[in-house]
Amino acid sequence: MKKILLIAVCVGLFPLSVFSATLKDALKQTFENNLELQAERKNLEIQREVINISKSDLFPTLTLTGKKNFEQTNEITTQAGVDTSITDVDTASASIKLEQTLLDGSGRRTEYEKSKLGLDLTEAKLVLKEQEIFLRAIEAYTGLILAYEKLSINEENVNLLQRQFELDNARLSRGQITASDLAQSQSSLAGAQARYIEAQNNIVTSKLNYENIIGVISADEKLQKIYSTKLTMPSSLDEAKKISLQKSPELTIAEIEYGQSELDVKIARSDLSPTAKISLERTYTEDLSSTYDEREKDVLQATVSWPFQFGGKDRSTVSKNLQAKGMKKLLLENAQRNNTQSVTSAWSTLQSSRSFLQAVQSQVKAAEIATEGISFEYESGSGRSTFDVLQSRSSLINAKINLAEAERGYLLSQYRVLKSVGLLNSDYLNLN
Repeated sequence: MKKILLIAVCVGLFPLSVFSATLKDALKQTFENNLELQAERKNLEIQREVINISKSDLFPTLTLTGKKNFEQTNEITTQAGVDTSITDVDTASASIKLEQTLLDGSGRRTEYEKSKLGLDLTEAKLVLKEQEIFLRAIEAYTGLILAYEKLSINEENVNLLQRQFELDNARLSRGQITASDLAQSQSSLAGAQARYIEAQNNIVTSKLNYENIIGVISADEKLQKIYSTKLTMPSSLDEAKKISLQKSPELTIAEIEYGQSELDVKIARSDLSPTAKISLERTYTEDLSSTYDEREKDVLQATVSWPFQFGGKDRSTVSKNLQAKGMKKLLLENAQRNNTQSVTSAWSTLQSSRSFLQAVQSQVKAAEIATEGISFEYESGSGRSTFDVLQSRSSLINAKINLAEAERGYLLSQYRVLKSVGLLNSDYLNLN
């Protein structure tokens, strides 16, 4: 009989139909289903094709050409005005041409190098987008847990205040308290009910935010709460700064864009240089003219050209790209400063949130002891008023809510440190 009761209690406390989702499950769902991440990964495929396009410009081109002319001459006269005989020809020709650029001021190769940097830039932007989306997913995940915690705390408070009101109503009938005491109890109950309704509305909002970022969550799905990330964190601020110099996507993007601006200057200058091409063309022609039937010829041609822009377009392009290079240099320096500030700020927030959590934990313990003692004194008639009981209970409820928020804040501060140093990505989170 005892075993049957134990099984029944376990089933009641832990329903088998409830699926418990971890934060890693939510992040993996985000990684697979988030539309912004899918679009960014498509952009990566596009950039790979851009590299192929740039690379193809380095190879020779082969051109096949076919022509067919149908001629009909209505009249031919000599200079003396005498009509001559007409012989129409229907000329058909086919040619194959192999052409290679030998010299172009290194413009094509520089374009190819720029496209490779473009792939690195796109990968860095994907990492940046992952960091932004994953942090939003973590905020949504913990936000939904916090909303449920607040709902539970407020529901417990409503039940306690309901019993308090019923007890005070009975005490009033016995003349142990005044009508104003009962009014205070009723007012606190009404306020608790209003906060409970607000908590219910927050559940709806938090769930919508969760599904918008992470994906659909079923009605029987339960989220697991954690207080600390299981990932390896930097051990000090100096270590965090060193990691960020290597991993920060913002820094990487600024460095790559500066490198591309240098290549843009080279490309613009190559437009001022001469170009040299060589080509070999073989042409076969049928019914060439009224005198000749067929002709087959090979043409080997070398071409050198050096364009000059009298309006100064090419030189202005070089000047424009030099100015852009200077701008990217300033942006790189700014990114380096912002990176140091971001890492320092995130690390400082982590330390303060840890201390704040410890303080709130102590606050909750003290509030629980105080509430229990005041309630006992009130029920035993030791001079405690209804106001004392309600005030102590309000302090306890606020402390519990502060604790739930502090626990979430401490967890978020850890992931914000990881984001600031560039580690909040799919590889480090082991989501691939």
